[in-house]
Amino acid sequence: MSSEARIDMARLRDIGWREWDPIGLLTYKDVWGTEGYVDEYDRYLLAVARHLRRGGTVQDAATYLLTVERNYMGLSPHPQQDARAVTVAQSIKNYVAGLDDEREASA
Repeated sequence: MSSEARIDMARLRDIGWREWDPIGLLTYKDVWGTEGYVDEYDRYLLAVARHLRRGGTVQDAATYLLTVERNYMGLSPHPQQDARAVTVAQSIKNYVAGLDDEREASA
């Protein structure tokens, strides 16, 4: 049994939809939890969270997100893309660090 606290997908999705959404699925009036494509970015967000939990760097996580956008989603580079990827990776790092802090506090 793993001693790691479980990742709350709703929290991870909130970061992904609020700060990333590279293909722009949500409009200003949408709420991610009510849409049929709620899990669209799950595999990428989980990959970043796992990488960061294993001690990976924010920069490597951001590079992964950029690779996903450019090589898998076929998006062209744009000026805000790099900064957005770093912001998302940092937010996920902060989230998973908080999970580990909570686990240690309850042990």
